[in-house]
Amino acid sequence: MAEVSGHELVLARGDGAYLFDEDGRRLFDAPASLWYCNVGHGREAIADAVAAQMRRLEAYSNFEHLATRPTLELAERLADMAPLDEPKIFFTSGGSDAIETAAKLSRRYWSVMGRPEKQTIVTRHLAYHGLHGFGTSITGLDPNREGLGDLLPNVQVPNNDLAALESVLAERADVVAAFFAEPVMGTGGVIPPAEGYLAGAEALCRRFDVLFVTDEVITGFGRTGVMFATELFGLHPDAVVFAKGVTSGYMPLGGVAAAPRLWKPFFEEGTSLMFRHGLTYSGHAAACAGAMANLDILEKEGLVEQVAELSPVLHDLARGFSTHPLVSEVRTGVGLLAGVQLSTPQLARAVAAACLERGVLVRVITNGTLQLSPPFVSTREDLDAMAGVIGESLEAVAR
Repeated sequence: MAEVSGHELVLARGDGAYLFDEDGRRLFDAPASLWYCNVGHGREAIADAVAAQMRRLEAYSNFEHLATRPTLELAERLADMAPLDEPKIFFTSGGSDAIETAAKLSRRYWSVMGRPEKQTIVTRHLAYHGLHGFGTSITGLDPNREGLGDLLPNVQVPNNDLAALESVLAERADVVAAFFAEPVMGTGGVIPPAEGYLAGAEALCRRFDVLFVTDEVITGFGRTGVMFATELFGLHPDAVVFAKGVTSGYMPLGGVAAAPRLWKPFFEEGTSLMFRHGLTYSGHAAACAGAMANLDILEKEGLVEQVAELSPVLHDLARGFSTHPLVSEVRTGVGLLAGVQLSTPQLARAVAAACLERGVLVRVITNGTLQLSPPFVSTREDLDAMAGVIGESLEAVAR
């Protein structure tokens, strides 16, 4: 708080892949805000859909027997799109809420199965799963837990290390509810999986009777060049967590797509079982209307296919920084995502400041990494210009 006080950058409007501050300065949105502005800024079709729904019915509780039409329509659409067979969709207000839901559902499932001792969630070092109670507990980013005392049962294993995961599951499967994994680790530094790692992790979960949950809050809805990274890596999880890209950030919305294994016990004829969980804005009607308009844009404009075309361009440009003396590592290779890690976080902040002076807004994440996850509507020329600014900024800081 002390560092930013008096130094706020106040953004006034956006247009496509660009932002404008209150002084009228035009900035390329290299991180697409918090990874989410996939269809770009200023989309009137989404604004119109939200406004029209608000004029009819802004929102209403979707608890128990109540529903709103946009909520049902979006649930049906996502059930058809999701990389699961016959999923049920549970809506939330965002990614952290969705992680909370998936973690609670995982533990509730084992309770229903007569194994209530299975409560521990396993994640990886540098994993990020939001900042609610479960998300904070299972994060692999130690600063996010600093000073918070005792949290919920969790275990972190080294990333891309199947032997370490196997060891934990072999020893503790009787108390492990689920393994949560981002297909590409985002906030931890843009870290793609090693070849075969995710499929191997899923196989271990099946072997030791542990639920496998993919966190697609960042990667879902096209960021990896397909609709879901779960498909890209040939996975068959028990649940998929989503948020961000479902509305491109125009409205707060997230959710969990649950496979039949998780939902069937609660839907059996005559059962009294309940998953007693809900959020005030679960399935918010106006947010769901915005999501429908956002998905229309993705499909009509072929933006997921555009990501597949742009991704190699971003990868090549990012790799071009790997030999710079201030750069310690470049991580890329999956979708419209890249992380350029500087030698120190201080250098990364200096480079980001230099980029801002030159018209590119860049975010610094874990270990001094520049997050590059531009909107899907970016052009090759935009990416070339962004890379040029980053190169100039690296040189300026080096001097």
